[in-house]
Parts: sequence; C-alpha cells; structure tokens
Amino acid sequence: MALLLLEALGALLILVFIVWWTMFSGRKNGELKKDAEPDSATKKTDDLL
Repeated sequence: MALLLLEALGALLILVFIVWWTMFSGRKNGELKKDAEPDSATKKTDDLL
C-alpha cells in the first residue's frame, strides 16, 4: 500500500513539474502588450476583408 502511495505521489510531482515548466518557460518579460504588436499583423486581417 505504501508503494502505491509513493508511486502516486511521484506521478503527481511529475505532473506539477510539467505544468509549472510549461507555464513559466516562456518569454522573459511575459506576453507582448496589445499596443506592442507590429502593424503587419493588422494589415493581414484587413486584406481578408
């Protein structure tokens, strides 16, 4: 029984580590602000209309 609990705890720790790694391994300064987007992104959407 103790071995099953240890294995479940290990799986939970690995899951938490994977989620933490994917959340905080992005850009160093966070996401880009809306006003910092280049003008080419808005031109592409205007071309579709």
